[in-house]
Amino acid sequence: MQYIAYLHKTRKSDYGVSFPDFPGCIAAGRTLEEARRMAGEALALHVEGLLEDSETLPYPSTLDSLVRDSALKDAVAFLVPLDDKAGKAVRINITARQRQIEEIDRRAQAAGLSRSAYIVQAALRPSKRAA
Repeated sequence: MQYIAYLHKTRKSDYGVSFPDFPGCIAAGRTLEEARRMAGEALALHVEGLLEDSETLPYPSTLDSLVRDSALKDAVAFLVPLDDKAGKAVRINITARQRQIEEIDRRAQAAGLSRSAYIVQAALRPSKRAA
């Protein structure tokens, strides 16, 4: 899973990184490479804390949904992969019709995901129905 990060820089500062999906999760670095690396570490630690507190992770925002976010002004958006080492992967079996699996595979490929990653992300996506 990948989350959008904002890279900020002013003349008198290091590179700063923030995450619109995780308020309070920030990172910094003297170089672009250091800021990128620190962003991944900050995200992993932040998510680990949320999971330890039994909180649900937000589904990643899209660039389209953030286009009017004032925090994006004077920032560059980039994707940070979530290194999900916090939980052990578990194999499961599901039953689906062949044409359904073929459609899942097409959608997963279009999204740049494996079948498993696509199914998990789709299952964890917030419901559009009101509770």
